[in-house]
Amino acid sequence: MSRLVVLAGPTAVGKGTLLRAVVDRDPNVWVSVSATTRSARPGERNGHDYHFVSDTEFDDLVSSDGLLEWATVHGKHRYGTPRGPVEQALAAGKPAVLEIDLDGVRQVKKTMPDALFVFVMPPSWDELVTRLEGRGTEDASERERRLATAREELAAVDEFDVTVVNDDLDTAVEELERIIAGAR
Repeated sequence: MSRLVVLAGPTAVGKGTLLRAVVDRDPNVWVSVSATTRSARPGERNGHDYHFVSDTEFDDLVSSDGLLEWATVHGKHRYGTPRGPVEQALAAGKPAVLEIDLDGVRQVKKTMPDALFVFVMPPSWDELVTRLEGRGTEDASERERRLATAREELAAVDEFDVTVVNDDLDTAVEELERIIAGAR
């Protein structure tokens, strides 16, 4: 059985970019697909990027213990990790990674304390703001909400086992790759 790797960090820090690069290099790395109540962004595909579900469907997952963790993110939408696929990947010995928020990390720490918790850190606050603004996917009020959440997440860095600073993409990808390989 593999050790679960849990990846978190503030919005726009590049968690998804890092994971995609790791999977491109090693297709055996299994990345959990979260369920969410938010609408798909342009280019996102249901079942690939997220499982886009209604509030009622999400409530059903919660009540049936079908989620390993779940949270309301940025005070607006709910996200959660379907439990079954994670357990199946680990039992099959696959390197398994969750990309979740801080509330989810804290829940997983209670249910799977042997997981390896990795925090992705921006090189600086100013760079984080620049990256978020550069995405162009959120309006000004949403950006402010996400930055407020980012401040809380950055303050929790000591709750993690390992920190990866996403300053140079290639270096950060190589570091994350080594971390995931070490969890096998």
